[in-house]
Amino acid sequence: MILKSIFFVLLNFIVAGLFAQTTPWDVPADRSAKLSTTAFTDQNRNTGRNLYQANCKSCHGDPGKNNVIKLVPPPPDPAATQLQQNTDGSLHFKISEGRGAMPSFKNILNSAEIWNIIAFLRTFNKDYQQQLAVKPTFGGEVFDKVELKLTADQTHTTIVAQLTGFKGSLVKPIAGLEVKLFAVRYFGNLMVDKPMDTNAEGKALFSCPKNLPGDASGNVSLVAQLSNEELFGLVKTESTLAIGLPTDRPPLNEPRALWNVVQKTPVWLLISYLASVLVVWGFIVVVLLKLRTISKLGE
Repeated sequence: MILKSIFFVLLNFIVAGLFAQTTPWDVPADRSAKLSTTAFTDQNRNTGRNLYQANCKSCHGDPGKNNVIKLVPPPPDPAATQLQQNTDGSLHFKISEGRGAMPSFKNILNSAEIWNIIAFLRTFNKDYQQQLAVKPTFGGEVFDKVELKLTADQTHTTIVAQLTGFKGSLVKPIAGLEVKLFAVRYFGNLMVDKPMDTNAEGKALFSCPKNLPGDASGNVSLVAQLSNEELFGLVKTESTLAIGLPTDRPPLNEPRALWNVVQKTPVWLLISYLASVLVVWGFIVVVLLKLRTISKLGE
C-alpha cells in the first residue's frame, strides 16, 4: 500500500513536470517589460559566455549547433527563434525563476550576471537592438555612483552597513533601502541577522552572532549587498572585521586540512589508520600460524 502511494506521488510529479514544460510560459507583464540599465558591451558578453558555459551549456548546448540535451520537450537552442523571440525581461525572468526541468538560478546568479548571459545570448540574433531602461532615481536624486561600506562598533556587537550616493560633488546618505549581510564560508555564504533597511543616516545595523566562528584572531570575511538591484544595479562590498570567536583551526586550503589525498591527511588520522591496518594484519597472521600449528599436530 505504501509503495503504491509512493508510485502515484512520483507519477503525479512527472506528469506535472511534463505539463509545465508543454504549456505556455506566462511571464508577468512587468517582468517581461524589464530592461537592463547597463548597455551590453564586449566585456559583458565575454563574462556572459563564461557564465553560460558553466551554468547553461549542459542543457542548451552550443548556440547554433542544436546539440541540446535530450529532454521531452527539448530545451531551446540559444540561437533559435524560440528563444530569441523572448524579450530581455522574459529571458531574465525565466533564467531567474526556472520551471519544470529548467532550474531556478536566482540563488546562484545575481541580477547583473543574468544580464551578462542575456548579452551573450543576443550575439546570436543579428536583428537585435538593445533598449536601455531609464536611469532610476531615488528620492528625486539621480546618483552617479552608490557605495556600501562595512564597519563594526567599538564593542564589536553591531555591524554597520553605510549606504551612500554620489552625484558630482554631492555626497548623500540613502535611507529606506534593504541591505543583506553575509559571512563568507567555504561552501556558501551564511546570512548574518535578517535583512535591514537603512535609516535616515543611510545606516543598516546588524547584530553580530555571539557564536560566529572567525579565524585565529577572530576575523570574519563579510559581504554586504543591496537587495534591490533594479535601482542601482549590483551594489555590494566585502570587508574583514574582527567580530567572530577566535578559532584556531586550519583553513580548508591548508596542508593536512583536506583528506582527499594522503599528503593532506591529518597526521593523527594517518597514524591511527596505519595502526589499525597493522593490528588487523597481525591478527590474520596469528590466525594463520595457529592454523598451521593445528595442521601439523593433526599429521
